[in-house]
Amino acid sequence: MATLAQPRSRPVTGPQGRTRGSVRHLGPNWYAAVMGTAIIANAGATLPVQSGVLHAVYEVVWGLSAVMLVVLLVARAAHWVRHTDQARAHLLDPMVAPFYGCLAMAMLAVGGGTLAVGKDVIGVSAAAAVDGVLWVAGTITGLVAAAAIPYLMVTRHRIDAGTASPAWLLPIVAPMVSAAIGPGLIPHLPTGQWRSAMLLGCYAMFGLSLLTVLAMLPLVLSRLIHHGPLPLAATPALILVLGPLGQSTTAVSNLANAAPAAGSSYADAMTAFSVLYGVPVMGFALLWLGLSAAMVVRAFRSGMRFSMTWWAFTFPVGTCVTGAAGLAGHTGLGLYDWLTVGLYLLLVAGWLTAFTYTARGLFRGTLLAPPASAPAPKPATV
Repeated sequence: MATLAQPRSRPVTGPQGRTRGSVRHLGPNWYAAVMGTAIIANAGATLPVQSGVLHAVYEVVWGLSAVMLVVLLVARAAHWVRHTDQARAHLLDPMVAPFYGCLAMAMLAVGGGTLAVGKDVIGVSAAAAVDGVLWVAGTITGLVAAAAIPYLMVTRHRIDAGTASPAWLLPIVAPMVSAAIGPGLIPHLPTGQWRSAMLLGCYAMFGLSLLTVLAMLPLVLSRLIHHGPLPLAATPALILVLGPLGQSTTAVSNLANAAPAAGSSYADAMTAFSVLYGVPVMGFALLWLGLSAAMVVRAFRSGMRFSMTWWAFTFPVGTCVTGAAGLAGHTGLGLYDWLTVGLYLLLVAGWLTAFTYTARGLFRGTLLAPPASAPAPKPATV
């Protein structure tokens, strides 16, 4: 008689009995922490109130986001080399694969911050070079993700009806981030064809992302109406809907600002479009912010605990800050200045919360620990 049983997986413990994590369990969702940190500096640089102290803080936060990006790129490379099976499993998991869009947005956010904030630290020429490299890498990665992840959703993933997630927006919104960051590079490009190509290329990515988002958003809203609230741990993901709304408003504002430097004959039309598009979209963003905030409060009351989804409280809100700042500049309305400051305070509160809990989880080793093992199966006799 032989006894067959699967051994239980045991968590690795470190000093004082703390559970120690592994790079095996480092998913692409961790890039959201880089995005959420970089947007603190990027959005802060657009505030109507500036000072030397505030700028110094933005420089420190930008530096932190750059370090986080480098560390994560190295760690994720080790993940692919040492745990290829897990990395492939992530791509085939419909709940994890969309987060590959975060890789592109992390590079773009840090690159944009380098030119907006880091130029006073490393110089304008170096900042433009770094931003250019990260913009190209992030744009290529984002375009690949925007095509590849939906392809996998159609051909390889098995998605049940009524399971649409706001996270599905992540890969398709990455080109919108390229469209918002790219205009900052236009003054550093040669005049003529290069600048015009960047301007219109960014507009193309704006349209690519916007139309795909418009096709995806009804699925998310339908899931909520017909199947009720998201699971508690996934509820913060509702904030992700703000990302394409705020980022598209930011993109059209930045493109309008860059149009004269590109020598575009459409500069006046682009400025008018930035207002005619941005005002109603920002209105919808505020409506969604209220709806999602109510759902998050409901989840807190029901016992929602910290998870990496809490980083959704950062970057999407930050895009609304930069979008409101763009509207303030193009309309001259003080109302948008106040909105910019109010949203930024909300952003900082979300970042402090997510960063604190993430740092504590890393110190304790719980965030990278293996998933809880299932009960050991009963021995089978043969």
